[in-house]
Amino acid sequence: MTLIDTEIVAPEARSFAENVRLYVDIARPKVMALVVFTGLPALVLGKDVWPSPGRAFAVLAGTAMAGAASSAFNAYIERDSDAFMARTRNRPLPAASVLPLTVVAYGALLTLLSSAVLYAVGGLLPVLVSLATIAFYVFAYTMWLKPRTPQNIVIGGAAGGTAPLIASAAMDGHIGLGAWILFAIIFLWTPPHFWGIAIVRQREYAAAGLPMMPHVVGDQGTRWRSLGYTLALIAVTLLPVWLGQLGRIYAVAALGLGMWFLWLVARPLRSHLHADDWRVFKGSIAYLSILFLSMLVDLAVPWETN
Repeated sequence: MTLIDTEIVAPEARSFAENVRLYVDIARPKVMALVVFTGLPALVLGKDVWPSPGRAFAVLAGTAMAGAASSAFNAYIERDSDAFMARTRNRPLPAASVLPLTVVAYGALLTLLSSAVLYAVGGLLPVLVSLATIAFYVFAYTMWLKPRTPQNIVIGGAAGGTAPLIASAAMDGHIGLGAWILFAIIFLWTPPHFWGIAIVRQREYAAAGLPMMPHVVGDQGTRWRSLGYTLALIAVTLLPVWLGQLGRIYAVAALGLGMWFLWLVARPLRSHLHADDWRVFKGSIAYLSILFLSMLVDLAVPWETN
C-alpha cells in the first residue's frame, strides 16, 4: 500500500476544526508533551531564581515546535511504512487525509517558528541545538539508522533527549552539567521503553521493513538488554543527588521509581509474556513522567526543609 493508491480528501471538504486536529495529530501532541515536560527541570536546575513565566513558556514553546517539526518530517518520510502497522496506519498521511508535500511545508514552518522563538529568548545556541536535533532525527535516525540497524532506537534516543539541552542553552547561554544528566536519563530510558513495544509489534515492524532488536537477538535477548539499560538508568538518575543539585525528595522518588521500573523490566524475562512487555512500554511513560515531576517538586521545596 502506498499513498499513490489512495484518494486524498480535499481540505475544503473538512471543517476548520477537523483540519486543525489533523495537523495537531501530525505533531504527535502526547509525545511532545512528554518531551517538553523533560525540559522543565533544566530551566531551574542549579539556579537560585526561577525564570519568569513568560520566558519559561517561550523556551518550552520553541522546544515543542522543534519537536513537532521533527514529527512532521518523520511522518512524511515514513508515510508508506506507517501504513503496514496497526498503531500508525490511521495517522493523517497513511490515511490519505493530507497531501505529503503540505506536511513537509508544515515541518519547515515549524522549524522557522521554533528558531525565531528560541533566538529571541536565548540567542543562537538553543537554535543550533534545536536545528541539530531536527537534522539528527530526520536524516541520521529516520532516514539512515531506522531502516538499517537494530541499534536504531539506542542511537535515535539521543534526539529524544535534547529538550533539557535546549532549555539550558536558552536560559544560561551554555549547556550545564545538570542538563547533560537529564539528557543521559532520557537516552538510557529510551531502549527499554521502545523495545517493549518492539517485542509486541515485531511482526508489524518486519512487514514495514524495519529491523528491530527482537528480530536479531530474539525476545529474551532484547529483554536482557533492556535490563542492562535500566540498571544504568537507575545509577544515572541518582547523579544529581550525589552532585548536590537535587535533595532528599528527589532521591527517595528516584530510588523508589527505579526499583519499580526494574521490577517491571525484569518481569517478562521470567514470564515470557508479551502482555508484560506491553506493561514495560506503558509503565515506562509513567516512570519518566513521575521522575521528572519529582525533580520539579524537589526544586520547589526550600533546601532547609528538603
